[in-house]
Amino acid sequence: MGAVSTVILDGGMGRELQRRGAPFRQPEWSALALSEAPQAVEAVHTAYIDSGANVITSNSYAVVPFHIGEARFAQEGQALAALAGELARRAVQASGKAVQVAGSLPPLFGSYRPDLFQAERVSELLTPLVNGLAPHVDLWLAETQSSIAEARAIHAGLPQDGKPFWLSFTLKDEDTDEVPRLRSGEPVADAAEAAAQLGVQVLLFNCSQPEVIGAAIDAARQTFDRLGVAIQIGAYANAFPPQPKEATANDGLDPLRDDLDPPGYLQWAADWQARGASHLGGCCGIGPEHIAVLAQKLAG
Repeated sequence: MGAVSTVILDGGMGRELQRRGAPFRQPEWSALALSEAPQAVEAVHTAYIDSGANVITSNSYAVVPFHIGEARFAQEGQALAALAGELARRAVQASGKAVQVAGSLPPLFGSYRPDLFQAERVSELLTPLVNGLAPHVDLWLAETQSSIAEARAIHAGLPQDGKPFWLSFTLKDEDTDEVPRLRSGEPVADAAEAAAQLGVQVLLFNCSQPEVIGAAIDAARQTFDRLGVAIQIGAYANAFPPQPKEATANDGLDPLRDDLDPPGYLQWAADWQARGASHLGGCCGIGPEHIAVLAQKLAG
C-alpha cells in the first residue's frame, strides 16, 4: 500500500435497520425507514461513526422506482434523497468527528441486473437523486454497478461540482472462471480501464461474496499499474450466499452466512488490504460490530 492510509467505510443499512426493529419490508427495503422512522436511519449512521467509520453512505440506495414504485418516485424521489443526505450529515455533525458523507447513487433499474439497464431513462431517475443529495454529501458513490455502461451513464449525469467520484462494481460470484468479472460478464480489467478514463478517485467492489473480491483487486491494481494511474482501490462485501444471474434485490431476504461474523470478515478484509485495498467496509449483513473490528485492526 505504500504511504496510503486505510480508510474505514461503514456497513450495510437495510439489514441493520431490520435487525434494530425499524420499519423494513420488500420491496421498499431501506427506503421505508426514511419516511416512517428517519430517526432509526440516523441512529444507524451514528452507530457506524461510533464504530470508527471514516466515511458513511447516505441511505438513498433504495430511492428508485425499482423499490418504491414509479408514482412515488416521481412525487417524492428528490425529497427522499434530500432526507437521506440530511440524516447522514446530521449524524456527522452530532458526532463532532471528521467523517465524510458519500452520496449513494444506486443501480437505477435494479441490483445485479445489467439486462434491465435503460440508457434513455438514466437522466430521469438520476437527476432527482443528485439534486436531493448534493447539498449534503462530500463525494459521489455509484455503487453496486453491474456493468460498465451503468457506470458511464451515472458519471455522465453528475454535476461539475468538483466532488470526488467513487465507483463500485458488483462481481459475478457464481459460475466464475479464472478471470474476475462484473455481473455483466465484462472482465474487471476492462472495468478498471473504464474507471481510469472516467477519472475515478477510488474504484471499489461491493455487494459480492468475499471469495471473489481478492482477484478483482489484483486485476484492478495490475491495470492501474499498467496505465500508470494512481487510483485507490476498496472493497465492501456482503454476507449473502452466491447470487444467481437471474436474481433481483426484490426476490426476498437472503440468508446471512454464519462464517462472516466480525472475526471471520476481518480475515477477508485483511487479505484485501494486503493486496493493496485502501478503503474497507461492508455491505448487506455487515454491521457496526464488523466495522468496529476493521477500525481497530486495519485503520491507519
